[in-house]
Amino acid sequence: MKLAIRKNLINVLAFVGLIWLIYLVGLPLKVMSWDLVSYGMVPRTVRGLIGILTMPFLHDGLDHLLGNTVPLAVLLFMLATSRSNARRIVLGLIVLSGIFIWLIGISSPVVGASGLIYAMTAYLITAGLHERQLISAATAVLVGVLYGGTLFWNLLPTAGKTVAWDAHLLGAAAGAVYAHLTLRKKPTKLRDIRPSDDRNLSPSTIVE
Repeated sequence: MKLAIRKNLINVLAFVGLIWLIYLVGLPLKVMSWDLVSYGMVPRTVRGLIGILTMPFLHDGLDHLLGNTVPLAVLLFMLATSRSNARRIVLGLIVLSGIFIWLIGISSPVVGASGLIYAMTAYLITAGLHERQLISAATAVLVGVLYGGTLFWNLLPTAGKTVAWDAHLLGAAAGAVYAHLTLRKKPTKLRDIRPSDDRNLSPSTIVE
């Protein structure tokens, strides 16, 4: 169990660390008039297609990055400890939320990991309701308690002029849809972290 927790922590830190590294690398580039934010999401444009994959890794300022770091890390860890194929789920959520935002989004350009944060939250809650499993249900409840108020507020158009509320809403929709589609066909195996069952474990830019 300790080994699994350590592995999950390393994976989460690596993911979040990559986002911080990209931000730090972008600072001197911005001074040289090469702003990485320009590679963010621009809905319904050919140039914006790259934003489907790059959007979660780009942030417009330190405050923006700091605001996303903690919820992103917590939700990634929750996902890693409750799902056996967390990496595939994260990739699927990044792609699907990006596609939704590219097709329907109204904010432009959009950067930040908030769309992924909302997608993971919706996925975990939908999975908990769908499977009626203790781990998933507890995870969903914890997500709601920790982030429910803030997450709900930022889904509304009144969240702020520089907040891509539509990207948040579409990210949440993508998370719920992804959970519904994947769990309906074949329920995702859960990681049971009880020691006695270890043998059952499977190996002014718009920001969001």
